[in-house]
Amino acid sequence: MVPQDVGRVILNLINNAFYAVKERQKAEGAGYEPRVTVSTKKIGVGISIKVTGNGNGMPENLVDKIFQPFFTTKPSGQGTGLGLSLSYDIITKAHGGSMKATTKEGEYAEFIIQLPV
Repeated sequence: MVPQDVGRVILNLINNAFYAVKERQKAEGAGYEPRVTVSTKKIGVGISIKVTGNGNGMPENLVDKIFQPFFTTKPSGQGTGLGLSLSYDIITKAHGGSMKATTKEGEYAEFIIQLPV
């Protein structure tokens, strides 16, 4: 495992989550409590890392596209669409793991990384 690469992936996911909760806070105002969590868990002969944010989530039809290069849900000029694509490649190709996203539009997005130990 290359710790710096995995660190970059986690940092990218946290930055995306912070962006999402900030956008939801702008829209909803004082009644909304932004929350971003990171958790780890040993699973069999590997580990699971979850990054969850209670931002706006994503429409289900976009989940299949978010790991494609140059795809972004951010407004023009605010994202390159490379962060999740590079993160996915680091986890799956360089480290033999898996990365998936679950979401509920208007409520949350969660990214789950699984890595062999």
